[in-house]
Amino acid sequence: MKFHKTIFRFAFLLFVQNGFAQGSASIKASVDKNKILIGEPVELTLEAFLPPSAVIGFVSIDTIAHFEFVEKPAIDTIKKNGGIAIRGVYKITSFDSGHWVIPSFTISKGVRTDTIPVDVVFSDFDPSQDYHDIKDILDVHPARKKENWWWYVGGGVLLLALLLLYVLRKKKPARVPVPEVVSNPYEEAIKELEKLQKEKPEAKQYYPRLTDIFRLYIFRKRGILSLQKTTDDLILQMQTLNLSKGQLDKLAQSLRLADFVKFAKYIPTSDDDKTSFEEIKKSITTLEQSES
Repeated sequence: MKFHKTIFRFAFLLFVQNGFAQGSASIKASVDKNKILIGEPVELTLEAFLPPSAVIGFVSIDTIAHFEFVEKPAIDTIKKNGGIAIRGVYKITSFDSGHWVIPSFTISKGVRTDTIPVDVVFSDFDPSQDYHDIKDILDVHPARKKENWWWYVGGGVLLLALLLLYVLRKKKPARVPVPEVVSNPYEEAIKELEKLQKEKPEAKQYYPRLTDIFRLYIFRKRGILSLQKTTDDLILQMQTLNLSKGQLDKLAQSLRLADFVKFAKYIPTSDDDKTSFEEIKKSITTLEQSES
């Protein structure tokens, strides 16, 4: 039996800057069993604590050697001691027998999990049981063909009728496409921000719409392919824009927070909503003024 390898993304810490205290962060990994039969599932649990000063990023766990993912991971985040506690449970299995090791996961220098050994074995063999001889191959006689030819005749008549209906049907006149009127990118972005602030949807719709407004603006205004980029790639490209380092850092933190809400189910506060909105709007206005 073949399993297709599935790639899951787990919202996790990639790097920490601006005074990160390594002693405050922690991460550990565990499994519910260290010996499994081939194809038997095993749960891998990752638990991490991120201090309040952490700048949040993402890393993808694409593969684990000799193991395959069998389910989408269950990820929970809670606020704890002023920071964020993340717990992810992966259900994995293996079809390669042997003694394998799940590698360590690192969130920063000196903060990593221990490696975890897992033995993958075949089912136990009982030599006391009787052996069974291999049986001869049995001839399979074809089943008698049912006399239902009239089904084929009816299907052919129906297909012919549909074909005639398609040929004889009068073609509708082609509709002339109306060209889309594209307004000024800055005016459109400000209009969408005001609309978003007025509607104020819940966080899982609010933050993606907020970041999409910024991505669409810099694509139309500066030609940056922001719609296809990850947040980290977009931040690297924005270093060429006319933004100060302090403003760029605040904008990057707002974009990463939006990803954290979307992928890690982080529940933001009203202050988070207000700060992210103001940083996005301020960055758009600064870029527009520098352009003019």
